[in-house]
Amino acid sequence: MSGYALRLSARLSQAQQLFQRDAQTITPEALESVKAALASSEVEHKSETKKKAIPRKAAGQRWEDPTLTDWPENDFRLFCGDLGNEVNDDVLSKAFSRFPTFNMARVIRDKRTGKTKGYGFVSFSNPSDLAAALKEMNGKYVGNRPIKLRKSTWKERTDVGALGRQKNHIQKKPKLSKKGVLHK
Repeated sequence: MSGYALRLSARLSQAQQLFQRDAQTITPEALESVKAALASSEVEHKSETKKKAIPRKAAGQRWEDPTLTDWPENDFRLFCGDLGNEVNDDVLSKAFSRFPTFNMARVIRDKRTGKTKGYGFVSFSNPSDLAAALKEMNGKYVGNRPIKLRKSTWKERTDVGALGRQKNHIQKKPKLSKKGVLHK
């Protein structure tokens, strides 16, 4: 859940508590305005949870990846390899949480079995924290194995052209094929 969704959820629960406590003393007009505010915040929350997929490309293929919207924009990511099966998102987060601009950590899992694929990613807001984490944590034990760290190359696999078209809602016009003329 994103930071915005958490703040919205906290505001919603706080408003519901106030509503329940003061329901007897509120005028009918004020009651209706509180109900309307709660309904509009629920609509905002639902629209927040709908994710836009980010276009990706790798190995000559293109696809849309909705999981990239969970990550902060303009972050600096670290690839964590050689993770054991006991390592989950929380364990990886605790290992890197001592760095001031740490954002989040994710262990990649097989969709069918739920087992870890043996690698994950850690996000930082500041490149100096990424460099410090790379230097300090490479080869340290997380779980029962030493991890191998590298700078992530995820931005190279994002289809920037398709992402720009998606943001600007510009659609490419189909190219007309030119008929070739054979010369003797």
